[in-house]
Amino acid sequence: MARLEITLTKSMIGRKKDQIATAKALGLKKIRDVVEHEDTPQIRGMIEKISHMVTVCEK
Repeated sequence: MARLEITLTKSMIGRKKDQIATAKALGLKKIRDVVEHEDTPQIRGMIEKISHMVTVCEK
């Protein structure tokens, strides 16, 4: 399966609680944090929820 590299590019300050929880569930804590995950429908759904806060690159 493909791997996704997810980078937090915007601050979580002032965001809704569910968006903050989604970012933390992905393993993102601070701006410019980078995590890698498998490309699954569940991860894609989480990315879609916070797409305005993250950048995604396929590996």
